[in-house]
Amino acid sequence: MNSREPFDDLESELLALGDLIDVPGPPPADVAAAVRARLEASRGESPDPAHGPVSTPVRPHTPARRHRRARWKVVTAVVLVVIAITAATPQGRAAVVRILRFAGIELQIGDTPPKAVTAVTPLPYEHTVDPDDLKAEVKFQVRTPKALGEPERVTVADRGRVVSMFWPGGVRLDQFDGGLDPAFFKKLGPPWPDYTKVGPYQAWWIKGAHPLGYLSRQDGTEIPLRQAGPTLIWQQDTLNYRLEGVKTKEEAVRIATSLG
Repeated sequence: MNSREPFDDLESELLALGDLIDVPGPPPADVAAAVRARLEASRGESPDPAHGPVSTPVRPHTPARRHRRARWKVVTAVVLVVIAITAATPQGRAAVVRILRFAGIELQIGDTPPKAVTAVTPLPYEHTVDPDDLKAEVKFQVRTPKALGEPERVTVADRGRVVSMFWPGGVRLDQFDGGLDPAFFKKLGPPWPDYTKVGPYQAWWIKGAHPLGYLSRQDGTEIPLRQAGPTLIWQQDTLNYRLEGVKTKEEAVRIATSLG
């Protein structure tokens, strides 16, 4: 077999991959230079002739193993090039950070603050229930944060998909079963959410007010709900949580950690 044939196949595959990649405009000059250096390094060439050839330890390899290593290096370089070019342009950054799905919530992040929601809309089929009746309407285990005590009011929405608890001062806790499809969406602008932890669980703290909405399970239709306050979101085991209305991240984490 011609030693060139495996690389011809790889070249064809990379060309096909290129047809599927939408690069949002040319990268800045410094990024282009860095990308070229990475590609040259992946072929064993010196990024800059002034620095001489790249010295690489020589190890015995079979032709198949050499081909796999070369293939892996080139494919890795191409992926890094795409990431570098995409992240280096404003359009690329928007494409990368536009949607973040975490804890059953879709975060729609833009470059500017979103327009505030002035109306208030309830969740689909939302109704008040007695805490003693939750087991009859909800399939998952409902938990109450010990730091807040018993809520003033409890509601169930979307045929048992979401349970909401309310306390004085606008504090509320939404909890819902952790499935593949997100339930809520939030429209955010600067500043970015803060990463934190609730015990061993990953969490995000959203500092300011922001539009909150609901994604119906059937067709993904967006239902604007209201302007939400500062919120902590996290996933614990198979359940998703959003704690809203607590003023600081530290206090929100303390309350979330007390979940019984």
